[in-house]
Amino acid sequence: MSELIKTVDLKKYFRISKTEQLHAVDGVNLSIDAGKTLGVVGESGCGKSTLGRTVLGLQPATGGQILFEGKDLTKLSASERKKYTKEMQIIFQDPYSSLNPRMSVFQLIAEPLQMHRVYKTKGELLDRVLYLMEKVGLDLRFINAYPHEMDGGRRQRVGIARALALNPKFIVCDEPVSALDVSIQAQIINLLMDMQEEMGLTYMFITHDLSVVRHMSDEIMVMYLGQCVEKAPAKELFAKPMHPYTQALLAAIPQPVLGAEMNREVIRGEVSNPINPKPGCRFATRCKYCTEACTKADLPLKDVGEGHQVACVLYN
Repeated sequence: MSELIKTVDLKKYFRISKTEQLHAVDGVNLSIDAGKTLGVVGESGCGKSTLGRTVLGLQPATGGQILFEGKDLTKLSASERKKYTKEMQIIFQDPYSSLNPRMSVFQLIAEPLQMHRVYKTKGELLDRVLYLMEKVGLDLRFINAYPHEMDGGRRQRVGIARALALNPKFIVCDEPVSALDVSIQAQIINLLMDMQEEMGLTYMFITHDLSVVRHMSDEIMVMYLGQCVEKAPAKELFAKPMHPYTQALLAAIPQPVLGAEMNREVIRGEVSNPINPKPGCRFATRCKYCTEACTKADLPLKDVGEGHQVACVLYN
């Protein structure tokens, strides 16, 4: 399986003042093979969405490399990078705020096709829009409807159709079902999986719902305050979580079994400051296993076998 996208020591900092920077993404290394899905999980504010947007170039990287089919996108000019925008798309979290309320469904889906001048005639453009609507399960009677006239599930289908319009290879799914009802979530997830199988798409699936990511992902990356603390194949991560933060996340998943014992453990302590963070594990202030070694220096990911990597002194 060929590697489609890779990041090397990727960083995205936001300047707060002359001397302070918020480390939203700090030295992330990831690799996604063509046709596979990388799930990215973590608490709100851990840098998941910023990572996805930085990979796509929606936000400029502060440092590191973004390799797409071996080409370093960080070294390209805006005009040179434009041809790669067709290959890399995003599905946003909120289907209402991500769609222009003054545009109809036809206009919304046709917009990326018109911007890249894919079709020369209006007839070809209409045929493509109708095809995409049918593909994502959106009734053709909505072609002249506006976003406020549809429910959340249909709006998200419009967003998916827009993302698929240019036949991309890579799509960042930024919590695409978190704003939807549970029954609609299942429909959208199944649609994304069907599209992946049919079109050979590669996904970065960002979510805080561990049940969803387990169903969707080939590999899962756990983020905490801008850093990757654990990465493993999906089955391996759920069978043998190693980082204390990952263990706490998995322990918080509700068990749909009457009378089942809950082994939840409350994470105590203060969240580390992401502005000019000190060296060491950023989970140390909340970890019951914390030792002096945890705060001396940043901890690199260590390979512990079976494609499992963890950044923790417990496994050094």
